[in-house]
Amino acid sequence: MTEEQPAKPIVIGVTGGTASGKTTVSRAIFDHFADNSILLLEQDAYYNDQTEMTMAQRRAVNYDHPLAFDTPRLIADLEKLLHYQAIEKPVYDYKLFNRSTETILQQPKEVIIVEGVLILDDPRLRDLMDIKVFVDTDDDVRVIRRIERDIKDRGRTLESVITQYLTTVKPMYHQFVEPTKRYADLIVPEGGANQVAVDLLITKVNSILVQRGK
Repeated sequence: MTEEQPAKPIVIGVTGGTASGKTTVSRAIFDHFADNSILLLEQDAYYNDQTEMTMAQRRAVNYDHPLAFDTPRLIADLEKLLHYQAIEKPVYDYKLFNRSTETILQQPKEVIIVEGVLILDDPRLRDLMDIKVFVDTDDDVRVIRRIERDIKDRGRTLESVITQYLTTVKPMYHQFVEPTKRYADLIVPEGGANQVAVDLLITKVNSILVQRGK
């Protein structure tokens, strides 16, 4: 490729159930290539703007359903990045159950990691990915991790976390998330603890960069 026509960025999609370890896998890849041109695009940043809703209404939203996300904006932003155009990435506030008024200016990079529970659900989004990864972790392990995370980092109560998990998180996982496993190029059991799988991903990305002379 010439400088006028740079190679299309590599897009790696990393998905899996809540607290499966997909963020750990994504971060391992990101950290390995930290000296290169790489960015992390989290689907959670693209929850719908709910400014017009009351707090009670926001709490009642099913955040594990595909309609909870502003997928058209995520697709549009990813397409801009693929054309080496900067974006204003949204910021989501978990304590307010709403998108923040702030945004983050994200410059385009040569490697893009798209991470989230439902990134393989929409064919328009997954068709933009070069490598699709499903992080597969036992339900019991995931619920324990989620309880610890949501109480410590997101200001939730134990009761609210358990209620949300049983009423929406678990059924939505089996209805929408788990079926997307069929689209994955690589299934990673046990998340970030699976160093062999992480190393395979890093090796694959590195080989592509080497082919491009990076």
